[in-house]
Amino acid sequence: MAKLATTPETTGSVDKTCALIGEAARGGAQLLAFPECWVTGYPAWICRYIKNCMRADGPEMAKIQQCAADNDITVVLGFSENFHNTLYISQAIIDANGKLLALRRKIKATHMERTIFGDASGDALTSVVDTKVGRVGALSCWEHIQPLLKYYLYTHREQIHVAAWPPLHPHKGEELWSMSREGARSLSQTYAIESQAFVLHATSVISEQGISLMNTENGAVMNIPGGGSSAIFGPDGRILTEDVPECDEGILYATLDLDEILRCKSFVDVCGHYSRPDMLWLGVDREVKKHVQ
Repeated sequence: MAKLATTPETTGSVDKTCALIGEAARGGAQLLAFPECWVTGYPAWICRYIKNCMRADGPEMAKIQQCAADNDITVVLGFSENFHNTLYISQAIIDANGKLLALRRKIKATHMERTIFGDASGDALTSVVDTKVGRVGALSCWEHIQPLLKYYLYTHREQIHVAAWPPLHPHKGEELWSMSREGARSLSQTYAIESQAFVLHATSVISEQGISLMNTENGAVMNIPGGGSSAIFGPDGRILTEDVPECDEGILYATLDLDEILRCKSFVDVCGHYSRPDMLWLGVDREVKKHVQ
């Protein structure tokens, strides 16, 4: 799982992505997860940002897909998607053969993100797919606060879940605890416990160079270097990795024994023996809403 600083230029981001895919594969990884908006970075500027955001069907994505195939590794990529100059917080699940298995968008941009990013439609609910390493699903950032969305993914029997986040700093006492390193980690850890899936909690890192580039030194957010808080949680919620300094880039590795999921589900399965669908159930509309019908 990648814990890294991003670059605001598409070419640089894609090249760095491919280099990390190769590094992870050489390190023995079979799946690599990236943070929210890894390509082209989490935005604090706009016009230049739009021009550097990837299309899902563009040459940059094709290059990353080919790199995954060349290295025989499954990749879950967080990226800022440019669809006809409307931006979406998106995630792509790419199998080890390079095939794009799922492309999903964050269903609702959070808070100030709404000034930049659009909302998804019903196709965003295609979030769990079969891959070479098992059933893999993904959500982005505060989608892990959406109880109905989480439950919908639980019903699809994820084995590995990628929780993509932006930089997350330790709580300082004034801002919302739920937006801090500690708060966000607790959401990913809770997801592991509730779903009985392994959770790859992937965050990015903001550097001094990034702060200077975005001119956010005196801003309310993105004004402090660091924010790295990546971790991997087991299906019972325990942490499986050692923390690294929040300003350091790197890849976290863990061996995932999928049989551990069975042990956890023998105690609790919120979509199986530990549920009451005769009393409580979820309705879903997966239809894509179009501007012209």
